[in-house]
Amino acid sequence: MQNNYTGKAIWLSIFFMGFGQWYNKQLIKGFLLFIFGLAGVVFIVSQGFGRIVGLITLGDTPRSIVKSGDVYTPVAGDHSVFLMVEGLISLLGVMFILLVYILNVRDAYKVAGLRERGTQPHSFAQTLQHIRYRHFPYLILAIPAIFVVFLNVMPLIFSILIAFTNYAAPVLPPANLLDWVGFRIFQNLLTLKTWSRTFYGVLTWTVIWAVLATITTFVAGTFVAVLVAQKDVRLKKMWRTLLIVPFAIPNLVSLLVFRNLLNSEFGPINQYLRWFGLQGLPWLTDPFWAKVTVLSVNLWLGMPLIMVLVSGILTTIPRDLYESAEVDGAKAWDKFREITLPMVMFSAAPVLIMQFASNINNFNVIFMLTDGNPLISNYQYAGATDLLVTWLYKLTLTNNQYNFASVIGLIIFVMVAGISIYQYRKTQSYKEDDIIQ
Repeated sequence: MQNNYTGKAIWLSIFFMGFGQWYNKQLIKGFLLFIFGLAGVVFIVSQGFGRIVGLITLGDTPRSIVKSGDVYTPVAGDHSVFLMVEGLISLLGVMFILLVYILNVRDAYKVAGLRERGTQPHSFAQTLQHIRYRHFPYLILAIPAIFVVFLNVMPLIFSILIAFTNYAAPVLPPANLLDWVGFRIFQNLLTLKTWSRTFYGVLTWTVIWAVLATITTFVAGTFVAVLVAQKDVRLKKMWRTLLIVPFAIPNLVSLLVFRNLLNSEFGPINQYLRWFGLQGLPWLTDPFWAKVTVLSVNLWLGMPLIMVLVSGILTTIPRDLYESAEVDGAKAWDKFREITLPMVMFSAAPVLIMQFASNINNFNVIFMLTDGNPLISNYQYAGATDLLVTWLYKLTLTNNQYNFASVIGLIIFVMVAGISIYQYRKTQSYKEDDIIQ
C-alpha cells in the first residue's frame, strides 16, 4: 500500500516553514527553514506590519513646537518620506519571506512525492552538492539581483509612488505630512492650463530634438566615414584621427567652450561677425537660434562616434559586391543606396535606437549649453530648450515640485522603454536573430 506522504508534508510546511522538511527526514534543511521562518515572523510582527501601515497612512502625527514659558521645544513627528521608504523596504522583505515560504511548500511537496515513489530523500550534503552543480549560476546571479532590487527597482517604485502624493512646495516633510491624491497630479499636468501648456510644449521639443539630433549625427557621421573610405582619399588615418578629436575631448569641456564662444555679448563668434560688418546672432538668447545652436553643437559632439561605427561596418562589406555593381554599370550613388546604406543600417540600427533614447535624456548638452533657456513667459519652470529631463531637474532641485517631477520621470521611462523596444523589434537584425534562435 502506497503511503500518502505528500498531503501531510504540504500541510505541515503550510503550518510553518521547515515542518514539512522535518517530516521528510531532512533535519538540517528543516532547521534552517524553521529559523528563517521564525525570524520572518518576528520581523513582520515587530516591524514589518507597522512600517507597511506607515506606507499606507504616510504618518499620523505632524511635527509641532511646544511652548513652555519662553522656551520653544520642537516635538518630532512622523516623516512621510521616511515612512514611505521604510514601508517599501519592509514590503520587499515581506515579499521575499513569502517567496521563501512558497518555495518551502514546493520543496516539501516534491520531496514527499519522491518518498511515495520509494526514493530516499537527499541528505543535506547531497542537497548542497546538487545546488553547487545545477544551481550555481543562480546563486551567483542572486547577489547582483539583490543590489538591482534595492538600488534600481526600489527607487523606481519610490519615484512612482511620489507621483500619487501631494509632495510639492509648500507641503514638504517633515513640517507637513503627505497625503495620497490618486491621479490628480496626472490630471493637472494634462488638463490644468499652466501645466499642460508647458508639458505639451516641452514634450514636443523633446521629440523633435531626439529625432533631429539622431538623424543629423547619423547622416553627417555616415557621410564622413564613406568619404574617408573612398579609394582616392589619401592620409586616411590622419583624417580619422582629426575627426575623432571632438569625441576624445570631455563633453563638459567642449560644452563650456561653446557656451563662451556663442555668448551674445562678448563671445568671439559674434565679435568676428561684427568685424566683417555683420550683425551678431542671439545664439543662446533667442528660442529659435538656441534650438539651432544645441542641435549644431550636438552634431559636433556626436558625429565622430557614428563615423567610427560606420567606418568599422564599411570594412566588413565584401569588395566583391562593389566590383559586381561596377560591372553592371552602377554609379557611386547606386552603390551607396543599394549596398552601403542597407549594410550600415543593418548593423547600426540597434545603436541608433540607443542613441535616440539617449538623446531623449540628453541632459548635458542642454543644461551645460543653455540651462534650458531662454525663458518663455507662459511656461511653468521651463525654457525654450528644456527637455523633459532638464525640466524634471528644475522641478526637483530648484522648485521642490517632486510630485510633478515624478510624473514626468514616469512618462520619460514609459516613452523611452516603449519606443526603444518597439523600434528594436522592427529592425532587421532583431528579426534575423529571432530566426536563428
